[in-house]
Amino acid sequence: MELLRPSELSELDGGLPVHGGTEVVPLLRDGILEAEQLVDIRGVTPRGVDGGTIGAGTTLAELELSPDVPEALREACRLAASPQLRNMGSLGGNLLQSTRCWYWRLKYPCRLHGGDRCHARDGEHREHAIFANDFCASAHPSDVAAALLALDARLRTTQRELPLAELYRLPDEADRRTTTLSPGELILEVALPEVESSVYLKAMDRQRWSFPQVGVAAARVNGAVRYGLAGVAPVPWPATGPDTLDAATPLPRTGWKVDVVRALMARAAAQL
Repeated sequence: MELLRPSELSELDGGLPVHGGTEVVPLLRDGILEAEQLVDIRGVTPRGVDGGTIGAGTTLAELELSPDVPEALREACRLAASPQLRNMGSLGGNLLQSTRCWYWRLKYPCRLHGGDRCHARDGEHREHAIFANDFCASAHPSDVAAALLALDARLRTTQRELPLAELYRLPDEADRRTTTLSPGELILEVALPEVESSVYLKAMDRQRWSFPQVGVAAARVNGAVRYGLAGVAPVPWPATGPDTLDAATPLPRTGWKVDVVRALMARAAAQL
């Protein structure tokens, strides 16, 4: 394997991008990702907070401590991982996390791996999706993505500008991907509007540093309240309020998540 360290974006030409490595390295080790070239993008990815603009290379630890970052994003970063991982993991990398579904991680021939079956639907699925789970029942694990969804964030990549919600797509028979990034396209910056207030609440299997069973972000932006949910769909899930739960399609062992989402949304609305 070859490691490249470009100093300018113009030097990028293929290879597998890696920043903090907290996601890519385990996937390489487990044989889920394969690459002949790794591209260390730390030298070409913007880093730091400048008003409402955040470089995609900013670490979760830096975001957690920045007074210029809305509370929901700071809390999502604080709860996302251990201090060691927060010091390594980048904002852009966190948005591109893969599912924690154990069938996918153990390389079962599921639909995300190109197979013709979602093993979780018929198997163990207590931690899986309650929305959009007909094709794939995996649950997206990013606390940060849910917070940015509620905060009405926009992204700048090497190819375009787009709302955060358009970074993600539900997998289907024709395209098993869960993001809309093109090959070689990198996230460079995240832009936030003026935020009046925000909060992030999270239900975990343990008190600290665990992936969300349910995460609820709420923000008041331009006078309107927005919600973003983690751990409930194959992608970060937008919500308008408790009425969103009317469209939930829980599996036999995920119905408890509906109650938890409803409770956390009520607490979040009260805290706003």
